[in-house]
Amino acid sequence: MRCVRRAASPQGHPAGSGRSLPGRGLLLLTVLVLLEGTVFRLGAASTPDVSGHDTKDHHKATAIGHNSTKKAFPVLDLDYGHIQTPFEISLWVLLASLMKLGFHLIPRLSGIVPESCLLIVVGLLVGGLIKIAGEKVPPVLDSRLFFLCLLPPIILDAGYFLPIRPFMENLGTILIFAVVGTLWNAFFIGGLLYAVCQIQTGNSSELNGLGLLPCLLFGSIISAVDPVAVLAVFEEIHINELLHILVFGESLLNDAVTVVLYHLFEEYSGVGTVTVMDGFLGIISFLVVALGGVLVGAIYGILAAFTSRFTSHTRVIEPLFVFVYSYIAYLSAEMFHLSGIMALIACGAVMRPYVEANISHKSHTTIKYFLKMWSSVSETLIFIFLGVATVDGPHFWNWTFVTVTVILCLVARVIGVVGLTYIINKFRIVKLTTKDQFIIAYGGLRGAIAFSLGFLLKEDHFPERNMFLTAIITVIFFTVFVQGMTIKPLVELLAVKKKQEAKRSINEEIHTQFLDHLLTGIEDICGHYGHHHWKDKLNRFNKKYVKKCLIAGERSKEPQLIAFYHKMEMKQAIQLVESGGGVKMPSAMPSTVSMQNIQPKKLPPPKTVERALPQLPKGREEEIRKILRSNLQRTRQRLHSYNRHTLVADPYEDGFDKFILKKQKIIELENKWLCCCTGLGLFYIENWSLTFGAPLYIAACGNNFSPPSVS
Repeated sequence: MRCVRRAASPQGHPAGSGRSLPGRGLLLLTVLVLLEGTVFRLGAASTPDVSGHDTKDHHKATAIGHNSTKKAFPVLDLDYGHIQTPFEISLWVLLASLMKLGFHLIPRLSGIVPESCLLIVVGLLVGGLIKIAGEKVPPVLDSRLFFLCLLPPIILDAGYFLPIRPFMENLGTILIFAVVGTLWNAFFIGGLLYAVCQIQTGNSSELNGLGLLPCLLFGSIISAVDPVAVLAVFEEIHINELLHILVFGESLLNDAVTVVLYHLFEEYSGVGTVTVMDGFLGIISFLVVALGGVLVGAIYGILAAFTSRFTSHTRVIEPLFVFVYSYIAYLSAEMFHLSGIMALIACGAVMRPYVEANISHKSHTTIKYFLKMWSSVSETLIFIFLGVATVDGPHFWNWTFVTVTVILCLVARVIGVVGLTYIINKFRIVKLTTKDQFIIAYGGLRGAIAFSLGFLLKEDHFPERNMFLTAIITVIFFTVFVQGMTIKPLVELLAVKKKQEAKRSINEEIHTQFLDHLLTGIEDICGHYGHHHWKDKLNRFNKKYVKKCLIAGERSKEPQLIAFYHKMEMKQAIQLVESGGGVKMPSAMPSTVSMQNIQPKKLPPPKTVERALPQLPKGREEEIRKILRSNLQRTRQRLHSYNRHTLVADPYEDGFDKFILKKQKIIELENKWLCCCTGLGLFYIENWSLTFGAPLYIAACGNNFSPPSVS
């Protein structure tokens, strides 16, 4: 039979044409190996390689093979086109991982330059090398690749591990910055850019034809704070929790405003006019996009929690439900042009408390580390691809447009933050200081979301697309390099409060719950239905109905304090094992061979300490145990469940009799005091009567008159 070799790619091109740089390197390595060694081909009949053909082609090739000359069996063959896409993806992921590893191996460099800056530089070098090699730079930062593959892991990681309490406590401030601040930036930048473009200058003839709607579209793209860039920079400077949640929360929630403005101005840029009805429909569209994204994410989060209730017998697939439901929530929101970012945030925040109560600890660890790994690789690839796309992208440089864009972005951010903070501080208990306002304004970084939105513009409808992309890349580089590199020294110079890595204790949790109950009770007494009141209502509804449906077994009835204690106990046990324990391991543990990775060094045996208490006879010890057991059992039976809504005095409570006696004594003292005051009053009345109106006083008393005696 004839040996069929595929010496060409599936598209019919020669094997060496159209290949990327890794492909040529692999081909060169293979040729060198073949030249150095001697390869013998064994003569044997070989079946044809018919992968990718249908049944008719297979029979036809077989029939022709019977009539052809027999050829040698190929010992080694090369078909790079067959594995080109997954191989290059693996190379990009490997490059990103190696760059991240090398960045952290040089602590002095990581202390000066942010990781995102170095990754962009790596992307610029890789893109430059591909250009020098004469190859075409691949479109690595394609909008579909970014929005469907690279962005979801980062947002899911942020939403699943979002600190709910500080986020909800500052939700009003975050929404004002995200909605009003983004609208201000978009219209301020777009309006002033349009005014600058209308100025007649000699070198700006291409700017004169730029209309108002394209300028507003560009302003809506460049105005939004990027969550990827904020995460990359703020996690390195370890800023305090309040500032971190304000800036990062703004970057998450401004997605709905950006989506609505982008689609609105893109739709009407060709028409040229926007009516009042269009603006009204835009407001309705914003509400639909934002609330619809939250609703879609909450529905899929509840489904994921309900599914995890039945996974007790198949623990292996528990993490899979978290990832799949979250990604489907994102895709469902994007399918209806809703906010996919808000859908992922809502899905992760809703499912987490119920999923963690149902899944095993190993599944929880898998989810945690897989999400961290996935988001870290995606973030690294995004910044590398930004550098590569900068080398490859078609650019149109206009000094006026680019310079004015950078200046307007800075000015609009500062004015917006200062103006909104002045209004917000009138309603906040904890005011935002001048230092906080500076960090919030300075931390408004732009990133790959703005670049991908600009990349989506069609050049047929927007001739200024290349100029927009050049200005967007310039703003991204300025914010990431200049602001990202200088924000850490400025934080240290201004002595801004940093994040304190304090471990939560059971004492802190008790006091937190106590203050929540106390503030809710104060609101109930005052008749003011604040956020503590509604939070308490939501917690009671969750405990009474939702937990019973979404959490399996007895854990649905477990109090929040007990659940927190179990979680903290498990965390401390894991840390104890990972650190080697610090104490002698019990004899019930496995042998030292299986524990050598956990406890590498053998600790000296502890010194025997004499007992502080004297030895008791067995009979006396057993008697004490019986007394304690019986009394403790009675105490447990007498305890009543605490409910602040139906708080009554417990007659079995210790000190209740003393309380009754004290109350009786207080009543007796009040009676004596009342009698004393009454007698004293009669004494003054008697003196007044005898002096000024004794006949009137006697007539008023009648036959019952008797002079009072006051001792």
